[in-house]
Amino acid sequence: MTSLTLPFPFLPLLPCWRFRPAELRIDVDPGRASPEDTLLPVHQRMRAMHDRLQEMPGLGLGAPDLRARFREADGELYVYIEDLRRDMLVGYTVFNRLIELSRRADRHIRAPHSQYHPAWQRHGLASAVYRWALDRGTCLMSGARQSPGAHALWQRLSRHYEAGFADLRCKQLNYLGREVGGATLDSLHTRMFLLGEGWTLERFRCETQMG
Repeated sequence: MTSLTLPFPFLPLLPCWRFRPAELRIDVDPGRASPEDTLLPVHQRMRAMHDRLQEMPGLGLGAPDLRARFREADGELYVYIEDLRRDMLVGYTVFNRLIELSRRADRHIRAPHSQYHPAWQRHGLASAVYRWALDRGTCLMSGARQSPGAHALWQRLSRHYEAGFADLRCKQLNYLGREVGGATLDSLHTRMFLLGEGWTLERFRCETQMG
């Protein structure tokens, strides 16, 4: 079992996901549901999986009341975290493929999107899950928009992992450097990336054909 050490103590998602009836599939939907509306259906679907749920690999969180499990499907990675004492799903992170990327870059890059109940936000859960993915060699790239909280999380991670910015348009990545100015940062074409374990910037540029 992989060990995941969380940096903050635990306390008992802002609504932006839609659950669709395809075995735990979750789609981005910056909509209007409450955390209960968002998380409860996903948790119910997990329970309905029975044996298949038990076969999902686990992550060691170092917290006795929390359990994390993950699954891979169609090249995407799903991590679910449950509060065992309260019998509830406290949140999940999905490492999505980016349709904007070329086929070659898609082999190596995933875009994480997290949804956690407000009571568990800012306690290191998303950070720990992102670090777990990076440590297993996955390279991460931001979406077109980031909330202030997500941007702060990426900035913290960039202290420990190789990071940079790229312009993404017409399925082509072009390197912008390790830092960018405010106007460039605000562009929808500007994406931040974090390199996973074993990656160098040179290898990343070669494998993704980043200009």
